[in-house]
Amino acid sequence: MIRKAVIPVAGLGSRMLPLTRALPKEMLPIGDRPVIEHTVRELVESGIEEITIVTSSRKHLIQQHFAPDDDLERQLRASGKPELADAVHELAALAHITYVFQNGPYGNGTPVLNAARVIGDEPFMVLWADDVFVAEVPRAGQLKAAYEDMRAPVLALMPMELQDAPRYGVPIVTRDLGQGRLRISGLVEKPSPEQAPSRFAAIGGYVITPGVVAELEARTRRWRQRPDGEIYLTEALHAYALGHEVYGQVIDGTWWDTGSPLSYLKAQFAAALAHPVYGPELRKLAHDSGGSPAGP
Repeated sequence: MIRKAVIPVAGLGSRMLPLTRALPKEMLPIGDRPVIEHTVRELVESGIEEITIVTSSRKHLIQQHFAPDDDLERQLRASGKPELADAVHELAALAHITYVFQNGPYGNGTPVLNAARVIGDEPFMVLWADDVFVAEVPRAGQLKAAYEDMRAPVLALMPMELQDAPRYGVPIVTRDLGQGRLRISGLVEKPSPEQAPSRFAAIGGYVITPGVVAELEARTRRWRQRPDGEIYLTEALHAYALGHEVYGQVIDGTWWDTGSPLSYLKAQFAAALAHPVYGPELRKLAHDSGGSPAGP
């Protein structure tokens, strides 16, 4: 059973500068809550309440967002705003969150390895707070169900256009098992469209097992030999898949990537239009100004 999850947030967010000069990219709003809160709520809705956030000294606002604030609650209740006080209290009680400061070489494998040393010898989920999914069953729930059936590492996949292959890790698919589940024999990191082994992108969601962690440990021992000095989770998954079972779960839902300015604006726009209170007014505004955005 998957009981724990990791959210790496120590990255610089350089693609979103200057917006992220002082504000962590994970705290950028999508709708009426920051991106990382969407990720935490997705995990909680999927039955995972022990979360390790791998952070850096620049990201203190994330800790502040989820921290209890008794003074604020009291002020809100004294001001006749009990519903806001309840919201502040509920946010702080969402999950048991542990913070670990990233230590080690660059690359997306390092925060996973940092967290694994805290979590111990058990499988866990990894979600990056760059992605927002709208789905009847949360992405985390779909990954959890796939692991419980397969008892092996699982990657979240989404269909992609071949011209987008240079942006993603692309799985080598050997068998379609139905229900969106695919047997994977490896990953190719950011291939050209001509070299992409499938039409699926590995996006920010994984179930990691101790065997994959061991592959990351092996890469850590050799990282100084690399010209870029980085450790990548996809490389560890690829190496593990060469000799062990690894699966992909095609996520049923709508995916919004918030990691670049244009994709972030698209996600914010879609969330605003889908909001039950603000959406109708925004569609009316767009219509009155001559635009015609499609509704959710």
